[in-house]
Amino acid sequence: SKQAQLMEVLKKEVRAMLIAAKGGLTPEQLEEQYMAMVCKPLPLRDLGFQSTLELVTQMPEVVRICSSKNGTLIFKAIADDSTKGIAKLVANQKVKTRGKPSKKTAVKANATFLTKNSKNPQSFQTLNAGAPVLPATVKAELQDLLSSSPLLLGDLDKAFLRRFGRAFQYRQYGFLSMSEVLRSMSDSIVVEQTKAGSLVVLRKYLANNTEQEEVSEASAAEMPPLEPICETESFYQAALLMDLEPVQTQAVNLGDHLKQRQGFEQLSPTPEIPPDAVQDKSLCSLPPLRRRCLVGVIVEFVVSPSQFYIHICSTEASYKLQDLMFEMRHVYSHKVASDKYIMPESAVRPGQLCCVMVSKWWYRVIIHRVINDQEVEVFYADYGHLQIVQKSWLRFLKWHYSKLPAQAIPCSLAWVKPVEGMWSSAAVLLFKHLCRFKELVGIVDEYVNGVLYLFLCDTSTKEDVYFHSVLRDMGYADVCGENVPSQEFEKLNPSALYVQPSGKQGSAEVVEPELRLQQDSRDADSETTTSKLDGTKL
Repeated sequence: SKQAQLMEVLKKEVRAMLIAAKGGLTPEQLEEQYMAMVCKPLPLRDLGFQSTLELVTQMPEVVRICSSKNGTLIFKAIADDSTKGIAKLVANQKVKTRGKPSKKTAVKANATFLTKNSKNPQSFQTLNAGAPVLPATVKAELQDLLSSSPLLLGDLDKAFLRRFGRAFQYRQYGFLSMSEVLRSMSDSIVVEQTKAGSLVVLRKYLANNTEQEEVSEASAAEMPPLEPICETESFYQAALLMDLEPVQTQAVNLGDHLKQRQGFEQLSPTPEIPPDAVQDKSLCSLPPLRRRCLVGVIVEFVVSPSQFYIHICSTEASYKLQDLMFEMRHVYSHKVASDKYIMPESAVRPGQLCCVMVSKWWYRVIIHRVINDQEVEVFYADYGHLQIVQKSWLRFLKWHYSKLPAQAIPCSLAWVKPVEGMWSSAAVLLFKHLCRFKELVGIVDEYVNGVLYLFLCDTSTKEDVYFHSVLRDMGYADVCGENVPSQEFEKLNPSALYVQPSGKQGSAEVVEPELRLQQDSRDADSETTTSKLDGTKL
């Protein structure tokens, strides 16, 4: 029956989620994670259940129901024959990383590349990746929260809830406490001890107020107010004109434009397009990565193991994207500037590079298709996903904001293909869990039709976890030793459609990974890596 089939699929999904959660999940957490991964609630009604607890009691071979010290129910996975190895790896996962490794140890760990292992030929020696990493948007939210004034650590959760309408759930990003989150952002946030308690302050804010006796008296902030105060319209127009490029040509055009306005303003039926608005320009992609190089990556968006998007873990790139988001939010949040860049109907067309506001933040997007008079589907060039948004949320992108290359890199997992021709929902769910909110080590294999094929490895465990091996051991994938073109990307690859390549793949400048690898040792071991990987039978 349909109910029986649904129950069998659900058992696989629930087991995959619980195996990935080392400490188990509460009923509420299971509901939240299922919603986040499958994009729909648990099918309780379809199966005739009234609650999540009632559902899992009918899965005695999948779920073990436990009770914590405070009486909270915890669901833990019962591994079957195909998942015992995965459950063991998760059980060995390091919960915290304490202390700073010596330089000698770090160099030794980072200098090792993909090498053959007698017990597990397809595994690679341990690589060094970082601690849990916050997504760029969440970092930007925390910085924005602190931009107006410092906050006591005890008030941070409440302030975040008031500002963004949701609680800051640091555990879902892999952190065990808010203090651990703040330590991970020590380059931009500092915690000071005061009589009132721990005070969380932006470093830029602190630097701007070193001459003041008390932080509470400070008025300078990292970012100007998000809403206009007393500045005049001419002030904003003057500020916007400073960004025009090329300066000489644009200034002449603007002068002619203003002369026409004086004589024919009443006759103009359509709004004027600012001279620095992007109209016929595309974003460029990041330079391609060298084959067999190691990079720290964060998976930003997943459709399947054959279609996902990554960010390179580079401090410079991360700062540039965050700075861009802050600047766009500041400029477009002023009504005068925002109204100036409203897009006329004639400009709302597929392929148009522009920006869109979602939850008070502005993102660079390319219009993929026009849905109707009110809606369009856009591609987020820096994050990789498609979304339907209101036309009224769109604005012309300032020319200056098109300089940063598109940060999302389209990827497929190397050397794997789904056993059933297409990836099952359980396989996709497991892959999302493996990737979620972690800095991973990526081993570059090759580019095929603009898509990066790479191996992914989680090094936060006692034993390195290689995602292609996990999918194979779970019975979801075949490891084939070559890259099968992604069916998903063949159907639609927005990056290939709308983002211009930065240069010929394999010959352009290599993006520098941030795994603190020594350049000499990396280059020296690269040949060894290639030969050993090519000689390995998976």
